[in-house]
Amino acid sequence: MTAYLLKRLVIAALTLVLASVVVFAVLEILPGDPARLMLGMNASADQVELLRDQMGLNAPLVQRYLHWAGGLLRLDFGRSYTYSVPVLDLVRERLVVSLPLALIALALSTIIAIPVGLFSAGRRGRVGDTITMGAAQLGVAVPNFWFALMLIYVFAVWLRLVPAGGFPGWSAGFWPALKALILPAIALALPQAAILARVTRSALIEVLNEDYIRTARAKGLPYRAVLWRHALRNAMIPVLTILGLQFAFLLAGTIIIENVFYLPGLGRLVFQAITQRDLIVVESVVMLLVAAVIAVNLIVDLSYAVVDPRLRSRQ
Repeated sequence: MTAYLLKRLVIAALTLVLASVVVFAVLEILPGDPARLMLGMNASADQVELLRDQMGLNAPLVQRYLHWAGGLLRLDFGRSYTYSVPVLDLVRERLVVSLPLALIALALSTIIAIPVGLFSAGRRGRVGDTITMGAAQLGVAVPNFWFALMLIYVFAVWLRLVPAGGFPGWSAGFWPALKALILPAIALALPQAAILARVTRSALIEVLNEDYIRTARAKGLPYRAVLWRHALRNAMIPVLTILGLQFAFLLAGTIIIENVFYLPGLGRLVFQAITQRDLIVVESVVMLLVAAVIAVNLIVDLSYAVVDPRLRSRQ
């Protein structure tokens, strides 16, 4: 197990290095000059060059990459061109919105998907299976921003139960802040729940065809007990894989939802930084999200051995 963990850590470190090179290179070739955008189109060429020198944009490309990567290792993400504050401070401010939003959405997705997958697998080929999988297919096909708009219309405009957008901050109280995240979390969770339900159903159906399941049924165990006690645990590996990918998506891919609900999260920060050519913010936030994705995948890989003892014995 120790050798397996070390191997995964080395792979994660190499992935981070490769991702940093790709992110830096891709953002460098994007059109637009941050200095020109900051000074405006009426600024002279000398003023633009002076600001570029002050921002370090005229340094050689390799030197700039090494300076930026070295700062990441020291948790020094640089200073935002647009906001003139440390990038780490911006990330801390926005993470208190994006992280709870992602966690709530992931919890909702899991709470909905696992029982639906169990229900559908237990009634394979029947009317209940057809209805639930049809609804899941609809959830996969419909984009989450459409769900978001419908939720706003029904619960915020028509019923007036929750705010249509904005975030009052956790300082305003737990319940007001949570109310502002409920609709965005549901909009994010429904499509992910549809995907997870389909994966859960497929994994359970495969497991239900195994010999030990037939043995358990032959011993007289109720079908519900077989599903929950034996089939579900052995079907968890693909489910855990999807959960890990979903958390990474929910944390990094909330740009559209955060803009629909006007939430000051990481997704909206990246969107604003791209439009303003604030490269240092984009690079640093993207690398933080890459690190989060790698860390979640590492945790998921290690959880396989907990769920399936056969993998633990192999390792």
